[in-house]
Amino acid sequence: MLAIAGDALADLVPTAKPGFRRFVRREPLGVVLVLAPWNYPFLTAVNAIVPALVAGNTVILKHSEQTPLAAERLAEACEAAGLPRGVFQFVHCDHAAVARMIASPEIDFVAFTGSVEGGHAVQRAAAGRFIATGLELGGKDPAYVRADAPFEHTVENVVDGAFFNAGQSCCGIERVYVQRALFDRFVEAFVAKVKEYRLGDPLDPATTLGPMARARGADFVRDQTAEAVAMGARALIDPRAFPADRPGSPYLAPQVLVDVTHGMRVMSEESFGPVVGIMPVADDAEAVTRMNDSRYGLTASIWTGDPEAALALGDELETGTVFMNRCDYLDPALAWTGVKDSGRGVTLSRIGYEALTRPRSYHLRVEV
Repeated sequence: MLAIAGDALADLVPTAKPGFRRFVRREPLGVVLVLAPWNYPFLTAVNAIVPALVAGNTVILKHSEQTPLAAERLAEACEAAGLPRGVFQFVHCDHAAVARMIASPEIDFVAFTGSVEGGHAVQRAAAGRFIATGLELGGKDPAYVRADAPFEHTVENVVDGAFFNAGQSCCGIERVYVQRALFDRFVEAFVAKVKEYRLGDPLDPATTLGPMARARGADFVRDQTAEAVAMGARALIDPRAFPADRPGSPYLAPQVLVDVTHGMRVMSEESFGPVVGIMPVADDAEAVTRMNDSRYGLTASIWTGDPEAALALGDELETGTVFMNRCDYLDPALAWTGVKDSGRGVTLSRIGYEALTRPRSYHLRVEV
């Protein structure tokens, strides 16, 4: 973002017109309020803070109540780097205070990462003012495995995409659709890979799956899973194989479900935990229908050996990012955005700078 700032923020100069000097200048908005989440507490905050500062704004950071020290460490870093006093500040406060801040005339833009409910709260607080908001609200991201997918690579990376960070990634894989001819083989290999995980203390080098951030978050996933099983889904992982799994605690064994339907919450409602449902599909057309059958649209991944097929499928998907043969990844050169209940606005890339500035046009008659 630093490397592209000069070009992204430069004046836009149209085709020359005799006797006139014309250009569009990008100007900072003013005070940007960043509301950052607890998962990836530095990365998600930096993605908003750094471009906002580089674009000439000042920033107030309100971090999650679970990760307040992340805000304080960022403030220490800014001070050590010599940032002018007051250009970056942080506050610790409750939701009501945040709503009052958004409604106040001193705030010029809000960058929020969090839940759909939180996004609605931000929009309500800003409704009385003509300020923009950037809302990154998570997803129920699908993966589609075609019969021509590079098999071993796909299994390993889809498992990782589903269970990395205990499934607590906004762009983690939560639904998998597999062409029927490959379904049984894929599920067998997928389950075998999941069984290699070791649930435990994240400070133990042997651990490959840590606890969830909140016990209530783990209980939410447990409820989704139990409901799906009661509705006919089959759970392929025995939690007893993960001794650290303790009901009522944040330590939750990974789970793989088959015989799932979109009538189950685990296939329609964001889980944000180590559970994934896998469904067979007949062909590309059914896969697209299933992938788009969601209130969310953050990312979608296509696993195939045919790049042209991936591009064609990507054009039909309702999503902010289309991946091929990878997932759960932010590229700062590409716009990070979503559709539907995954939010609105853009971070990262040169387009992200546009959200943090306002255009001012200059139309100068230099020859009279």
